[in-house]
Amino acid sequence: MSRFALTTALVSLLLALDPATARSQDDGSPTAGAQTRWFKGNLHTHTLWSDGDDYPEMVVDWYVRRGYQFLALSDHNVLGQGTKWMSVAAADKRARHKGFDRYRARFGDAWIETRMVNGDQEVRLKPLGEYRALFEQPGRFLLIPGEEITDRFEKKPIHMNASNVAELIKPQGGKSVAEVMSNNLAAVDEQAKRLGRPIIGHLNHPNFGYAVTAEELAMVTKERFFEVYNGHPDVHQQGDDTHVGIDRMWDIINTLRIAEMGIAPLNGLGTDDSHHYFDGSSSPGRGWIMVRARFLTPESIIKAMQDRDFYASSGVSLKDVHYAPETKTLSVEIEPQGDAKYVTRFIGTPQNYDRTRKPVADKDGKPLAVTQRYSDDVGKVLATVEGLKAEYRMTGDELYVRAVVTSDKSPANPSYAGQPAQAWTQPFGWEARVPAPPAEPETPK
Repeated sequence: MSRFALTTALVSLLLALDPATARSQDDGSPTAGAQTRWFKGNLHTHTLWSDGDDYPEMVVDWYVRRGYQFLALSDHNVLGQGTKWMSVAAADKRARHKGFDRYRARFGDAWIETRMVNGDQEVRLKPLGEYRALFEQPGRFLLIPGEEITDRFEKKPIHMNASNVAELIKPQGGKSVAEVMSNNLAAVDEQAKRLGRPIIGHLNHPNFGYAVTAEELAMVTKERFFEVYNGHPDVHQQGDDTHVGIDRMWDIINTLRIAEMGIAPLNGLGTDDSHHYFDGSSSPGRGWIMVRARFLTPESIIKAMQDRDFYASSGVSLKDVHYAPETKTLSVEIEPQGDAKYVTRFIGTPQNYDRTRKPVADKDGKPLAVTQRYSDDVGKVLATVEGLKAEYRMTGDELYVRAVVTSDKSPANPSYAGQPAQAWTQPFGWEARVPAPPAEPETPK
């Protein structure tokens, strides 16, 4: 028996012996007493099916071994379905390592399929439908079908992930940055409604190629999710002298939406956007989300995300995040890690904020197509708390409040110099300021 087969058998045995599972079976209901708990997952990563450098099973195995509970392989404009053969030499060249030998050592000759074409050895890339049975365990690990819809407007890259997608969604294009985003989200919504399937669409790395401004993203009213942290080192997480960083962008968008447009703010995801599993700039494990759900199913995970019951992380773990509407209080409790010290900053915008904004100009005074400059009222620090527990009670003057928890330690695998480990909650306390969306019309029977 191979090492992988032995590991799988042991995991199955542990699952069968799990007391919680046994209790639910004893009382006749597999869902009896199900409690919400945190599930760790990543919705943005790549394999040899597009521009990643490792085999899909090896990528999934990396996350399973490191305690993730769910994962979406989101290759560019492909779902990882059907038949695809790849030159072993080409795959090894991309990885700059003997990746095929490592793949064979892990999964064995009985699993791997090869052929010779004109003297070149090729390997068949396994589709999700084949390898998911090696990894998925009820309540322990879930694979969610994903795609990175890779589009652009002129020279600006606009990438959007669709998680729990069933059919390939081709890039829809458009006549502006906002229209490209809107068109791709419409395609996601169309598939979700047609198939009766929950699908999460989210904007990836808005500062990649400095493609998307805060004003453009605010305009895309159907967009509810974006990456507040992406671990790829080339996505300009911090911005520069001309472009705002992603944290600042988030507050500008949320302020515009709540105060001036009367629509819901954005929710923030953390992802690692990994491509490189040997060595390289875009390595795994840098960003993830923690979702509080009852069941480890696509439906339960997506519902919890839509209910904003999740947070993003680049290295800080939270025991609890809670917003009490009756007292308008946001509280967080941090999971300690070694001797790390933590600071929680509660961030929001006052309802009577200074609405001054100015375009950014080049050296000749010509306005640039970048996020404008806003007053310090937008996304100001409302309170700062040190320690493992922190809470903020809204006064009624704030448009919203969100919390950013920062460790004095760096992440294990930082994506930029001087990066601290952090966690980001979603914005809360805005609901009374935004009209409820109209009910969906019932489908005629």
